[in-house]
Amino acid sequence: MLEIEYEFQEKDLIHFNELQFMRNEDIKNNIKKNRWLIPAFITVLGSYYYFFYNDIQTTAYVLVIGVLWGLLSPLYILKDLHRQVLKSYSEKEKVNMFGMYKLKIDPSNPKYLFEESPSGKNKMAWDELLRVEYGKRYVYIFITLDTALVIPVEGVKSGNLEQFAEQAEKMIERYSS
Repeated sequence: MLEIEYEFQEKDLIHFNELQFMRNEDIKNNIKKNRWLIPAFITVLGSYYYFFYNDIQTTAYVLVIGVLWGLLSPLYILKDLHRQVLKSYSEKEKVNMFGMYKLKIDPSNPKYLFEESPSGKNKMAWDELLRVEYGKRYVYIFITLDTALVIPVEGVKSGNLEQFAEQAEKMIERYSS
């Protein structure tokens, strides 16, 4: 029997939502536009002050605002995303979500992935799981296109995550056919 135990925290939820957010092409394009078009407009405005009024001080202020906008607006957008993610869950949902998780692959009952979490015991059929993805500090077992079991490498308390993830991948492939 393969088993891992890990702790899922607020930062892991935020990381996963940020990853999903940044995979959306429309959102990435809007961030790029916000990061480049507004500072470009501000630069044109600064140039106007310089060429028509010969006002170097105002031009410098306007250009600094443009540079700061380009550098800080993506950070502000991500900070706002963090706030929205945490705000979208009630305190009861957070209590049921954060904490220790235990995942088991039981050879005596091979059709299911067993999960023990703060919300209780669950079993998930392998044919309903989509895929296993590997990140730098996380392993994701996707339940739907935008929902996954997020396993932080640093949060693993017991078990071998590599072996578990490989076996989970094999089980998903075996039962999805």
